[in-house]
Amino acid sequence: MSADYRVVEGEYLRDIVAQPQAIDDTVRALEEGEPLKSLSDRLAGGAYRRILLTGMGSSFHALHPLNLELINHGYTPLVAETSELIYYMPGLLDRNTLIVAVSQSGRSIEILRLLEINQRRAAIIGITNTPESPLATEADAALLTNAGKEFSVSCKTYVASLAALAWLGSLLCRRDLQHTRSELEQAAPAVKRYLECWSDHVQSMIPLLAGVRDLFLAGRGTSLAAVGTGGLIIKESTHFHSEGMSSAAFRHGPMEMLNPEIFVLVFGGDIGVRHLNSRLVQDIRGKGGRAEMVAEDASQEAFRLPSAPQSLRPLLEILPVEMMTLALAALTGREAGKFEIGSKVTTAE
Repeated sequence: MSADYRVVEGEYLRDIVAQPQAIDDTVRALEEGEPLKSLSDRLAGGAYRRILLTGMGSSFHALHPLNLELINHGYTPLVAETSELIYYMPGLLDRNTLIVAVSQSGRSIEILRLLEINQRRAAIIGITNTPESPLATEADAALLTNAGKEFSVSCKTYVASLAALAWLGSLLCRRDLQHTRSELEQAAPAVKRYLECWSDHVQSMIPLLAGVRDLFLAGRGTSLAAVGTGGLIIKESTHFHSEGMSSAAFRHGPMEMLNPEIFVLVFGGDIGVRHLNSRLVQDIRGKGGRAEMVAEDASQEAFRLPSAPQSLRPLLEILPVEMMTLALAALTGREAGKFEIGSKVTTAE
C-alpha cells in the first residue's frame, strides 16, 4: 500500500474479509423446512394473489434479483420500501398477500411497524440475521442467515442475504434445490479468491479515484442490487458522495455532469445488456468522465469478477464496491465503516 494512502484496518475491513465464512455458514444452514414449504405450496396452489417484497437500505436493494426471478416465473410481485408500505399501502396487508420481508437486524423501526400493522393478516417470510428478533419470531416462516455479528456497514450480512434470497427464489419458483445449493456452494470460494488480493485491489483503485468529486454506480437487471447497495455503503462507510441508478437513467440527465472529477462504475451485467453497458463506459470516457466496468472480463483486475455460475453475479458484484470504500477512505485518511452519526440498527422514523 502506498505510504501516502494507508488503509486503516478496522472492524469493517475484518467483516469484509470474513465474507466467505459468512456465506459458507449461511449456505450450509439453508433448508426447506415445513413452514417455508407450506407457504410455497400455498403460493403454487393460488392461495395468494400477490407477492410483496419489502425491506430498507441494502435489504431492499437485495430484493432485485428475486423480483426478476419471480416475474420470469410468471408471478407479478410488488416491491416497496417498508417505510412506504406501512404508511401508503396498508391495504395490501390482507390474507391474499404473501410478504417477503428482509431485515438484517429483524428489529428496525419499519419492520416493527409492519409487524404491528399487519396483525398476522398477510403471511410473512422473514429473512434476517438475528434469530431472536421480532421478524424471526413473528414471521410465518423465517429464513436465517448465519453471517455472525457485524460491526457497522452491511457487507457480510448483505451477501448472506443474497444467498438466502437465491435459495428462497428457487423454492418459490419450484426449481431444483439441489442444483441451487450446488451453485451457492461455489460462492464462498469465489469470494475468497477475490479477497485474497484485497490490498492489491485497493492500491490499484487509489490513483483511479484520486481527485474524484462525485461517484455514480450504474447497471441493469440484477445488477441494480449492487448499484443501489453500492451507492448506499460508499456514503455510509466513507462520507463520500455516491449515487446508484440504472444505466439508462444515467443517460437521462447525469450525463450532463460529466467532467474529469466524475467517476462512474458501470456493471456489465448479463450478455443481453453487456453491449449497452460497454457503450456507456466508452461514451463517459469520450465526454471527459472517468469510468470502469465490473465484469468477468474487466480490463482492471480489481473490477474483474471471479469465475462462478452466472446466478452468483449479484453476490460477487458488490466486492469491487467494497474495495472502493477502502480506497476512498484511504484517500481521506479515514477508517472506512466507522460510524460517527448513525448506528447499525435504525430505531427512529
